[in-house]
Amino acid sequence: MVTKPAAARRPSWAGRNYTLLTAAAIVTNLGSQGALIAAAFAVLDSGGDGGDVGLVAAARTLPLVLFLLIGGAIADRLPRHHVMVAANALNCVSQAVFAVLVISGTPPLWSMMLLTALCGTGQAFFSPAAEGMLMSTVSGEQAGRAFALYRMATHGAGLGGAALGGLMVAAFGPGWVLAVDAAAFAVAGALRSFLDVSHIPAREPGGGLLSDLREGWREFIGRPWLWAIVAQFSVVVAVVGAAEAVFGPLVARDELGGAGPWGLALGAFGVGTIGGALLMMRWKPRRLLLAGTLCVFPLAAPSAALAVPLPVWGLAVVMFVSGVTIEVFGVSWMTAMHQEIPEEKLSRVAAYDAFGSLAMVPLATALAGPAELAFGRSASLWGCAALVVVVTALVLLVPDVRNLTRRTPSKEVAKAAPAPPATPSADAEGPLGRLG
Repeated sequence: MVTKPAAARRPSWAGRNYTLLTAAAIVTNLGSQGALIAAAFAVLDSGGDGGDVGLVAAARTLPLVLFLLIGGAIADRLPRHHVMVAANALNCVSQAVFAVLVISGTPPLWSMMLLTALCGTGQAFFSPAAEGMLMSTVSGEQAGRAFALYRMATHGAGLGGAALGGLMVAAFGPGWVLAVDAAAFAVAGALRSFLDVSHIPAREPGGGLLSDLREGWREFIGRPWLWAIVAQFSVVVAVVGAAEAVFGPLVARDELGGAGPWGLALGAFGVGTIGGALLMMRWKPRRLLLAGTLCVFPLAAPSAALAVPLPVWGLAVVMFVSGVTIEVFGVSWMTAMHQEIPEEKLSRVAAYDAFGSLAMVPLATALAGPAELAFGRSASLWGCAALVVVVTALVLLVPDVRNLTRRTPSKEVAKAAPAPPATPSADAEGPLGRLG
């Protein structure tokens, strides 16, 4: 019996680079989701309290926000796979040291904050490079399917990693989970080092870092659909994050029976994201951003469900539906970015996107407690839901959001045709060489 080689069994759009990137992302998600749980328990086991857990979490978020834009500029200036491997190396070392400190004794709070901050710094440089790499690795009308499969694989790995990490923390302690995360970064970095970029023409050096940032800003602000949706998500991500990080656990404790029901609701959301990715492997909405934006409205439902509050099964259903719909938006958004943004500027635009989406999260979570004291928990949650609805309705007023359409194969060919020379970029790779 003659069997086909592995490459022949893969879809035509799932090339070697795409496969390496997806495998590496699965490995890192398996380790990282468990490590988030382990870091919290490491703080508690060392004698810390909830405030100390918050400080360690903030130590990760702050450098992530601060260095995102620089990370995007560097990822468009250097070969993106080199940036990704370097970031993985930093994360591997910081998590390994964290693991050794936890296994060998009781690390001081400042050391845990410092090592977590290094991990956040690595993520700030990794994320724009990874998004640019992924979007520049696929092409043609199957791009949406490729993005959906990638997101489904990473979400599935994240769910599995969180479950496995929780079990390992209980069985072996948080230090060993952190050690597994360090090993996962090492494996993922090794996989990414095998990316084949030999066919990518070298790019000429451009201006300085500030010049690159200004060029990325012009690309970002010059597209109304882009900055409008990022502005929308600066509010959506902030209020949804506050509802889930602050109000959700409180409602679960006081009304639903504790952490178990809240974990079930979050698990239902994760399963919904996988279902949404499966849907988007088959569905190709013509008006990408209109379909995606309409699917943001259901993100108001979890806050409303917590405000009532619904029983556990009702909350789980709401979370599942919101998980499905946010994936419709996510795949549509990535497809629009892939279609509309010049390849040599993808990482910088992705960095502005991530920065805008994350910038208000610390403020929203910090204000959640005072808002509960001032207005009450239920009113605060209804306010979160209302903000999601209002800003999503407002973004539909932007004509480009309603009218941007998916390109047909003939238009993709036209997009790929040679264009007049533009200002040279400093990236050392071209349109198909990056994946992560």
